Amino acid sequence: MSTPAASARELESQSGSVTSNPADRSPGLDFGAAWDYAPAPETVKVEIRERYPLYIGGRFVESAGGGKASFFETVNPANERVLSRVVQAQDTDVDAAVDAARAALPGWAGLAGRERAKHLFRLARRIQERARELAVLETLDGGKPIRESRDVDVPLAAQHFFYYAGWADKLPYAFPGRTPRPVGVCGQIIPWNFPLLMAAWKLAPALACGNTVVLKPAETTPLTALRLAEICDEVGLPPGVVNIVTGDGRTGATLVKHAGIDKIAFTGSTEVGKRIATAIAGTGKKLTLELGGKSANIIFDDASIDQAIEGIIQGIYFNQGHVCCAGSRLFVQEGILEEVKSKLLVRLASLRVGDPMDKNTDIGAINSRAQLEKIREYLDVGVSEGAELCVGGAGQEVAAGERRGDAPRGAIERSRAGLPDKGYWCRPCFFANVQPSHRVACEEIFGPVLAVMSFRTPEEAIVRANNSPYGLAAGVWTDKGSKIFEVARKLEAGVVWLNTYNRFDAASPFGGFKESGFGREGGMQGLRPYVELN
Repeated sequence: MSTPAASARELESQSGSVTSNPADRSPGLDFGAAWDYAPAPETVKVEIRERYPLYIGGRFVESAGGGKASFFETVNPANERVLSRVVQAQDTDVDAAVDAARAALPGWAGLAGRERAKHLFRLARRIQERARELAVLETLDGGKPIRESRDVDVPLAAQHFFYYAGWADKLPYAFPGRTPRPVGVCGQIIPWNFPLLMAAWKLAPALACGNTVVLKPAETTPLTALRLAEICDEVGLPPGVVNIVTGDGRTGATLVKHAGIDKIAFTGSTEVGKRIATAIAGTGKKLTLELGGKSANIIFDDASIDQAIEGIIQGIYFNQGHVCCAGSRLFVQEGILEEVKSKLLVRLASLRVGDPMDKNTDIGAINSRAQLEKIREYLDVGVSEGAELCVGGAGQEVAAGERRGDAPRGAIERSRAGLPDKGYWCRPCFFANVQPSHRVACEEIFGPVLAVMSFRTPEEAIVRANNSPYGLAAGVWTDKGSKIFEVARKLEAGVVWLNTYNRFDAASPFGGFKESGFGREGGMQGLRPYVELN
């Protein structure tokens, strides 16, 4: 062990986070495993059915296919174990769900706003009461760290129901001089990255405005939506107000094209969003789309660097990068580029990647094998295009071995270094020396992969940030108030965070421009897609 006077630079070198020549490094402190975190697994046991039917008309029902109905498996991405088998809804099942929603519409829309509010308040309170159970289920099914499910997803889901319960009897004040009335039966299709939260984002405003709903969760993460169906039963929500049909893209397509649907709300990929828009064009159905993004995070040289580093981490590695508004393009002013890259590598080395059910875990498992393969493809593409892949922790040690002349192991091996063989894993990483034309700088990866680029002037930063088909979100980091507002005003993004990132609130609207979709969810603006105004 070296003397206590070892510098921070030596500590960084010892952690494998600084890419200087190993021969030039001074001895660093080596505590072995003495500072490792002790395991802190979540101990709550959640009951999961062996197989799940559909939720239609206020009760769980078998598919109309009977004995010929097909089921698909939903697995735990951390260990690839099957959690349950879920029915693949057929066209006749979607018909039944839409019919149930249509039958329930007059009674639900005819309720006084304060009565609808009571149901939403009950939903919110019951979500809070079953919060730990819902958090565990969300983590098991989706792979995100339990502390994110516990501290972000579930509280925000309850918050949205509380918030829109407050609006249910105040709709005339949201639209002064107009008479709001429900749109009708809403088809809602949610993604796999925030299953419970996206269900709340969709359901709460729709129900507050007097609509009834047919909800389709993603095929890889249906369990919390189905548990939410149980909660609807518990709080006495009238039968048919909320219906849940499970299945893959075929079920979603049937719902989109169904003649009994008055409005479609979709959150997911831009590719699928374009197909939905094409399918309902000319039908008279209302539509809101919240689609992909390639959001820019801009750091000026007068920013608080350490604060910005934490914002970068929060912006791209939260939920393994499975966030539509992830700050996946990082623009750093030239004078601080090397400092930011060095600090970012040190911070990456400190992130704990592993069991999502451990409360100390920072980065959990990738949601599915298909998504992991997509991320790996981009890792290989980035290297082949000439960008430099930087991986912290064990991945950095592999890279150092390659520089010493060891046999090269490639981008994928570096991203998996030191991680379990079973499950879907990718270490957080970033690409340096990225050019604007590189695919990793242009296309949505939807994983823990950051593209780092530089700029010289504020004007250049704005032009490069706006040089994208997407326009969902952005971040700006600077200590100058005038600069931060001037830059934010010129960014083509639906949400701009200033000296922070990934902050959400039920009272704040969220949505994008360009190929990131249209319409807003959250806030008073989130009511508008669910009402007709006279």
